[in-house]
Amino acid sequence: MRILFVLKQSDYEPIGLMQLAAVLQQGGHEVRLTVVATEDPVQVARAWQPDILAYSVWTGGQRYYMALNRRLREHVNAFSAFGGPHATFFPEMIEEDSLIDGVCVGEGEGALLDLANALQSGALRYDLPNWHFRVRDGADGAAGHEIVRNLVRPAILDMNALPMPDRALIYDQDPVLRTSPIKHFITGRGCPYDCSYCFNHAWADIYHDVGRRVRRRSVDLVLDEIAQVRERWPLGFVVFLDDTFTLQKPWLAEFAEKYPQRIGLPFFCNVRVNLVTAALARQLAGAGCFSVGIGIETADDWLRNEILKRNMSREQIVVACQTLRAAGIGVLTTNMIGLPGGSLELDIETLKLNAECRPAFANAFLFQPYPRTELGEYAARLGLLDGDINTIDTSAWNHTILKFPPAEKRQIENLQKLFAVTVEFPWLLPFTRRLLKLPPNPLFWLMHKLWKGYTIQQRIHPVKWTWREYVAMVRKFVKLE
Repeated sequence: MRILFVLKQSDYEPIGLMQLAAVLQQGGHEVRLTVVATEDPVQVARAWQPDILAYSVWTGGQRYYMALNRRLREHVNAFSAFGGPHATFFPEMIEEDSLIDGVCVGEGEGALLDLANALQSGALRYDLPNWHFRVRDGADGAAGHEIVRNLVRPAILDMNALPMPDRALIYDQDPVLRTSPIKHFITGRGCPYDCSYCFNHAWADIYHDVGRRVRRRSVDLVLDEIAQVRERWPLGFVVFLDDTFTLQKPWLAEFAEKYPQRIGLPFFCNVRVNLVTAALARQLAGAGCFSVGIGIETADDWLRNEILKRNMSREQIVVACQTLRAAGIGVLTTNMIGLPGGSLELDIETLKLNAECRPAFANAFLFQPYPRTELGEYAARLGLLDGDINTIDTSAWNHTILKFPPAEKRQIENLQKLFAVTVEFPWLLPFTRRLLKLPPNPLFWLMHKLWKGYTIQQRIHPVKWTWREYVAMVRKFVKLE
């Protein structure tokens, strides 16, 4: 069978798709990726004639992919399979469009392989776990009204059983990602925490009795993957995308011992404030950790702990940042502004807390009320949404759909652009307050992008770029955001 993954754009390595591709290829199927930003997917589909069109969809992008699927189906007769976060939490999307043949809920490796095998056999079974299917009537394949909904299979427990992600899938398509000295890796899946803005608690509800929440590959396999990537492509800095890299102490101890010996490259990882100790900071620094990401989210104790369910104090946040900096590790903070129950003044307090923490870069996002997350449902119950699931932006940088007084809403959206610079130079705050009252404008966006690009390149992921590579990278990511 031929499976064509269709991706709107490649901002960084789509490790999930690369993992799916490896599993399918191991099962004897052919896989290709088309990136709409760099080539015409219709031409690719017509030339290659795939049996399955596969889309990984996030909330905010579902309408784009549904329209793209309709366009592709005008030219190829293929099974349209939708997966990813939106499909997992909103499988009823199959009812919205008769050209959606199947929606995959949860982990897709076994599910997509089962589908490819079933279609290859010539007799699609509608009882495949993880799938919601639209039943096709008659020999002409006309869409019926019946939807079959199957339960999920157990989550993958043995992460070591999965093949290495097929990185050539994206690197052959994207010269910027291929030649970049920064590459991304994932050591496992899952998170034990239930932050109300995150999907993890909804994911746990789907898999509540069929699998552990946190699963990880062995240290040796992780290092094998990094070593293989370095042998084939440029690699000077490793970014680990795991939600919380430091969860399992025995795993981390083994990693800290072996990584410097086998890899020896600087790396970035995400840590959680309440897990940071002086011993942990020294362990990370000794392993080669150059920078970390931590979530502050908000300075307001009630919002942070009662609403976001972060369960950490302001003092823990400040001390954790001090401890990491003392170990020589740069800190990238993440924050949410425009929260339900929040205000411009509370967001300014978050800015001040970041200034106290002195991060290498302070990233601020506009809260997006994703439905079926606890916080998204909370905002909906309070009547704070100025729109619905179809008006959520594809990014968390531009607009908020929460209801605020118009002048305050404009200032909150402006604050997102001016947040990081003001954290770095807190004496600018009186001037920033005046700028917030201006209409949104490209100058604020440009200031944010330039400062972010400089600090990330110099303080978070410092690597040596050629001028040509740097210009290509900047063009790519400015276009994406």
